[in-house]
Amino acid sequence: MIEHLYIHIPFCPNICPYCAFYKESAGRERVEKFLEALLKEADHWSDRLRPRTVFFGGGTPSALSVPQFEKLLSGLQSRLDLSGLEEWTIEMNPATVSSEKADLLRNSGINRISMGVQSWDNEVLKALGRTHDAKKALESFDILRAAGFDNLSIDLIFGVPGQSLDSWRESLEQSILMSPEHLSAYGLTYEEDTDFFQKLGRGEMTPDEGLEADQFELTRELLAPSGYRQYELSNYAYEGRESLHNSAYWSGADYLGLGPSAFSTVGSLRWRNIRETGIYSESTLQGRTGVDFEEEVTNAMKFSERAAFGMRTLRGISLEDAAAWEGPLREAQHHGLVNLSEDRWILTRKGRLLADNVAEIFV
Repeated sequence: MIEHLYIHIPFCPNICPYCAFYKESAGRERVEKFLEALLKEADHWSDRLRPRTVFFGGGTPSALSVPQFEKLLSGLQSRLDLSGLEEWTIEMNPATVSSEKADLLRNSGINRISMGVQSWDNEVLKALGRTHDAKKALESFDILRAAGFDNLSIDLIFGVPGQSLDSWRESLEQSILMSPEHLSAYGLTYEEDTDFFQKLGRGEMTPDEGLEADQFELTRELLAPSGYRQYELSNYAYEGRESLHNSAYWSGADYLGLGPSAFSTVGSLRWRNIRETGIYSESTLQGRTGVDFEEEVTNAMKFSERAAFGMRTLRGISLEDAAAWEGPLREAQHHGLVNLSEDRWILTRKGRLLADNVAEIFV
């Protein structure tokens, strides 16, 4: 049985200039057709699915209206065995949170919210092209708490052009005051097919790697004394509130992805659904494959990926699991990037700043 389910909701009220995930503006007929296709795809897999975790990502899943959510959630509940479900997460944009929507989600069994605040500095939010301001984000957080959600995650971004160390400090301190159970702090990346990537290429944006390193270190310094344990390079949580879904990815568990552009890895196969919503919906509803890419995943590939992800976590990887890469890891140790602790390779302070370089060892 497949225990981890990802559902991609591609619609966004606004296309942010830094986001490379597949997304598009929503039209009512397009959304309705997409929901029908998604439920049909779920129906196809229902006999192989008994989810322990479900994750709605996007796009902006919370861009769906209340009636659209009712159709999607009731449709999934009637098709899937959710009796073993432990964690059901949905990503939400503060601009699309309402009391009615929050109550519906909570009463439907969703028990974890990941809210993309990104910053509590309105100037930084403008630079990121976000449609909410700090006041709206605070109101949305309070709405979710009032609806009964006791497992909330806040996403923040550092390394934004024009974002000072003080601005980042204030965003961290504001987040700590709100006591979400989980915090994700991501460094801004310049992904292809984004406006930021084009500006970088034209020299209109210049990353400050030194400042980003200071922001990364400040994150650890402020969050640790406040009870947040860094269990992965970008993720911090109160004890017992780590993301079960993402942890399953990092450990190499099988997972199924539904919706346009969603990846799946099941057994020895990995595939991706068609990236265009209209074509995905049409193909699925007509009984044709919604897949546009497929590859065989060898045991060696899985082992390599699991090691690379493992190095990003607090536990690192065991000497036994890392035996094939002992030479390069010893070299990384010589350069102060990794260390041995209780027969496990873990990143050093310097290594955490250069984690992508360390990950190349396993590729």
